[in-house]
Amino acid sequence: MDLRNELGESTTITVDSGPVRVYEQGSGATLVFVHGLFANAAVWRKVVPALAENYRCITADWPFGSHRLPMKSDADLTATGLAAIVAEVIEAMDLRDVTLIGNDGGGMLTQLTITRHPERIARIVLTPCDAYENFPPPMFAYLCWMARVPVTFELVSAAMRVPLLRRLLGRSPIGYGGLSHHKIDDELLDHYFTPVLERGIRRDVVRFLRSVDRSYTLDAAPSFPEVDRPVLVVWASDDKFFPLEHGERLARDFPHSRFVLLENSRTWVSEDRPETLISLIDEFVREPEIGCNRPR
Repeated sequence: MDLRNELGESTTITVDSGPVRVYEQGSGATLVFVHGLFANAAVWRKVVPALAENYRCITADWPFGSHRLPMKSDADLTATGLAAIVAEVIEAMDLRDVTLIGNDGGGMLTQLTITRHPERIARIVLTPCDAYENFPPPMFAYLCWMARVPVTFELVSAAMRVPLLRRLLGRSPIGYGGLSHHKIDDELLDHYFTPVLERGIRRDVVRFLRSVDRSYTLDAAPSFPEVDRPVLVVWASDDKFFPLEHGERLARDFPHSRFVLLENSRTWVSEDRPETLISLIDEFVREPEIGCNRPR
């Protein structure tokens, strides 16, 4: 799948944990996008071209199971380790005054980045994501169990070599089918699924899944009231995995925040409501204080 038209040219940034493929398009204030588990930079393909008319858009294939460059064998791929990788890429590219935009597991990483590595972050956007005690969402807890039983994970990975099985699972409620109202086409499903067929990628995602624990998100939450950056929380009315009350709670806990509920959308708001998300991000970056809560 060639994403150059949507995301720009790619390059490889090497950090302590290994290589990260990064795409860049546009110029202006910098937006950095963070996707979730078993997804990659393609999640943002519907929003980057329009935003790149006014902003420098940085997307990446973060080591979340749909990346194509294996990390080092000793890489820290816990939630905090992945947040450190996000921060290291931002530093390696000498990005400043960044708007960090997270979705799904990437929203969780955004929370950890702003509380642990805030130096180059100017504002954040959180779309439906893991938070508080909901890490992982109960419907995806089976993945963590599979990662602890290597033969099971290997058998499922082998089954994914069959395109029909891959597409059936991908469109099921426990696959990508529950993340968007839109049908994910075969080319995109293959783009997300096929990297995990490689042993090095499986090793990376298994290491992450074995470390998943709600303590990471619960430990981050007490720091939210101390975050002095503007925060935009954009939640989805029809989300199956991330409860509305968590979006509202995030908006309450971050003192300089604004909450927006998107109707007719599930987790992948960039798939279901790309035009609205584009407008919200553009307005927020231009005038981040509009509609924000005042410090408590």
